[in-house]
Amino acid sequence: MNILIINSGSSSIKYQLLEMPSTQVICLGMIERIGSKEAILTFKSQDYKIERICEIHNHKTGLERITDLLLDNEKGVLKSTDDIEAIGHRVVHGGSTYTKTTLINEEVKNKIKTLSPLAPLHNPANLEGILMAEEIFDTAKQFVVFDTAFHGTIPVKAKKYAIPNELYNKGIQAYGFHGTSHKYVSEKANAFLDKKNTKLISIHLGNGCSITAIKDGKSIDHSMGFAPSNGLVMGTRSGDIDHAIIFYMVNTLGYSLGEVNELLNKESGMLALTGFNDLRDIESEASKGNASCILALEMNAYRIKKYIGAYIAAMNGVDAIIFTAGIGENSSLMRQLVCKDMDYFNIHLDDAKNDLRSSTFREVNSIDSKIKILVIPTNEELEIAKQVFDLLS
Repeated sequence: MNILIINSGSSSIKYQLLEMPSTQVICLGMIERIGSKEAILTFKSQDYKIERICEIHNHKTGLERITDLLLDNEKGVLKSTDDIEAIGHRVVHGGSTYTKTTLINEEVKNKIKTLSPLAPLHNPANLEGILMAEEIFDTAKQFVVFDTAFHGTIPVKAKKYAIPNELYNKGIQAYGFHGTSHKYVSEKANAFLDKKNTKLISIHLGNGCSITAIKDGKSIDHSMGFAPSNGLVMGTRSGDIDHAIIFYMVNTLGYSLGEVNELLNKESGMLALTGFNDLRDIESEASKGNASCILALEMNAYRIKKYIGAYIAAMNGVDAIIFTAGIGENSSLMRQLVCKDMDYFNIHLDDAKNDLRSSTFREVNSIDSKIKILVIPTNEELEIAKQVFDLLS
């Protein structure tokens, strides 16, 4: 069975075509920096590898480019769109309604749209991917896996806000995000540790960033909240912020609520601090002595360290810290900054292992470190494909 996975991020699309149940990857690729004149489009199959720099205005254009590559007469892997039997979509916010892999219908699409104000950088792009896929692959069954699903195990004491109970009853709570990624890497870590009971801290660092406390395979706390904007410093999102600032901006500085929402989601984070939202650019500038970029990296790492301390307290210990996603897997500098001066917890990084470039699961802690430091490449696409196949089976 051929299953196509479409994973839309705020400024990227990852895609993967798999044959299930063998999990053989037929092709995969990614579009990075969507909205830029220098977007990076990649396509890799057994016979071809393509990388292009091109202008891609939005997710719709990106999905059209991906489809063209899949169907290309020379380099493509499909003779017809009918070759795809099922498509799995990653959608960020499912609210409290959807906690399992779900067959897409009009009700599901309407719910995704309704929840878009809570995930403005993601749900609209996710829904656009679904609508495009329905149009192009009209014979395939369409499924959705929600990022919020894995965090359904977070206890009430951690997900409830200290506001009137009636608001909790109306669905205002912490939901948690990047669940597909955190689930995948935590299962890999548990298999590696070979322990029945584990305490893990999973750090997903990309353009969007989050950190999860995972006890015995279940999410018990998470840095993001009601929407995927809280917690760590991100590419264009502020992360944690005093809510009084919003009222000050509106009542004293004259911003509209819409402008504040736009600013906190699309004009803040590393972009606001440095002028760049791609960490590769920020690290390059920092190496040249750019003070703003150096400070931004320090702020980013400091925020992560605070959450690590909080989650060690919440779980009364930790067996392993996991770094995953684009930045977590590839930035040795960010891992170094996060693990620096953590001697009290007996967390020690091996600099040589950490600096080694690799795309595989690896252990980067020193021999004398009590806590394992693991770099685990996430594979949300494979996790989604497994869930879709299991549901079809």
